[in-house]
Parts: sequence; structure tokens; C-alpha cells
Amino acid sequence: MSKESKDIQIMADMLRQGATLTELPCPACSSPLFKLRSGDLWCAKCQKRVVVVKEGESPKGTTSPVLLTSLESTILTKIEEIEGKLREEKDPEKLQRLGALLSTLLENLEKIRRVERA
Repeated sequence: MSKESKDIQIMADMLRQGATLTELPCPACSSPLFKLRSGDLWCAKCQKRVVVVKEGESPKGTTSPVLLTSLESTILTKIEEIEGKLREEKDPEKLQRLGALLSTLLENLEKIRRVERA
């Protein structure tokens, strides 16, 4: 599946899950932003939360959630990379190391998500 097809599939899934398409473009990739049920704006292509700050306002309390979202996105990308390596790897020792790394990443992802919910 091409990157563009994957992005479209993610967008369709978000709509099915109740997200609303907005007229706002992502500042990073210009893809349309989605408003989640939680009220957050999300870029399906970048897989990141977007914070809109009006001119003259300060981004109160947004640094920590943005950082957590960025970390979450990075960990998800690494998990996908490891998943691809796991499919191709035949050496049991390398498989064990990749499995341990995957386990650590999943634990960290869970911790980030717990902090986000708190």
C-alpha cells in the first residue's frame, strides 16, 4: 500500500470513529485537520496533535501535551520499523533483541498514554 493510500485509509478510519473534518490545514504538511471527539485537532498524515493559538495569545499548558504527542508519534514509528525487521529476521538472537526492544517501546507508549489521560 502506498503512503498516500495509507494516509487516506487513516483519514477514512478517523471519520468512521467520529472525528470531524475541519477546514484548517496542518501547519506541517497542509493536510486537512480532524477534530476528535475530545475536541483536540489531529493531523492524520503527520499523526500529531495540532494546537491552534490565536494571535496575541500564549499557548497555555500546551507544551507538555505536545511533547507527549510527539514522543508517542516517534515511538509508534519505531514500533512500525521494528515490526518490519521482525518479519524479515531469521536469527533467533536478533529476534530476541528486537522483541525486547519492542516490549520496551510498548511499555513506554503505555506510560505516555497514562500520563496523557491523567
